[in-house]
Amino acid sequence: MWNVFIDGSAGTTGLRIAERLSERTELNILRLPEAQRKSPEARRQMLEQADVAFLCLPDDAARESVALAEGTDTILIDTSTAHRTMPDWAYGFAELSDVHRSRICSGKRLAVPGCHASGFIALVYPLVQSGLVPADFPFTCFSLTGYSGGGKKMIAQYEDPAEQGLKSPRQYGTGQVHKHLPEMQKIPGLVRPPVFSPVVAPYYSGMQVTVPLQMHLLPGVTPQQIAEVYASQYANAKLVKALPYSGENTFLASDSLSGKDTMEVGVYGNEERLLLVSRFDNLGKGASGAAMQCMNLALGLAETAGLVTE
Repeated sequence: MWNVFIDGSAGTTGLRIAERLSERTELNILRLPEAQRKSPEARRQMLEQADVAFLCLPDDAARESVALAEGTDTILIDTSTAHRTMPDWAYGFAELSDVHRSRICSGKRLAVPGCHASGFIALVYPLVQSGLVPADFPFTCFSLTGYSGGGKKMIAQYEDPAEQGLKSPRQYGTGQVHKHLPEMQKIPGLVRPPVFSPVVAPYYSGMQVTVPLQMHLLPGVTPQQIAEVYASQYANAKLVKALPYSGENTFLASDSLSGKDTMEVGVYGNEERLLLVSRFDNLGKGASGAAMQCMNLALGLAETAGLVTE
């Protein structure tokens, strides 16, 4: 049986990970009394005893936990933004390449991708790595998410009937300094970060990330070629599905995969203008589901154990 500790189990991601772990008979959850939850010495002891520790903390606190775990053999899975672009940490998106998967399977320091970043990178990484789209392409990204992505405080705001002004979608990160931008640039190997427009909407969970393409900037590239790159990239993936190209007008619901740990990527539009779209649950493949997938791989367990795929 594996010992698992959640450092920061009071937040949205930590609570969801705890729920998932409680259903796993092969795992033993190590728990701290509430009074010791922020004690460095108590946390150090838990980190030493654990085979795996999830860091569900703000960035500075996550860095503190890493320091506390120094000298241990514990696998650390960090859900914060603190280590996602650090070269000595494995980026936790196994579907990107054999190298990414290998580093997760053999690593002791795993960084869970950000939710918006997951959708963007799933769309852009294969195109840049295949050479179909250059690394200096002027990418833009529009991302729509349910309010649960904002954590406990935002959830409470949206679910409080006394709150006003939360009935419509709200664009944020308008200063172009969103915390996911560094990984959105580094992981696909882009020359510059995209222009990013995240929007939080008044529904609980579900995410839809859209990357528009002006095809005149990509002479010789067709929608079918892009769809084929995705089909090849995710042919053997258990949690990411590539959809066939569609030139039809349609409605795409951003909460269609709410409650699941899977992701869909698709290509929509025509020869002149395309929309690359990924859809998933911001709490699933965009957060706790991705963290659980990382743990499964690191421990040599079935990749989809404890995950919702249907």
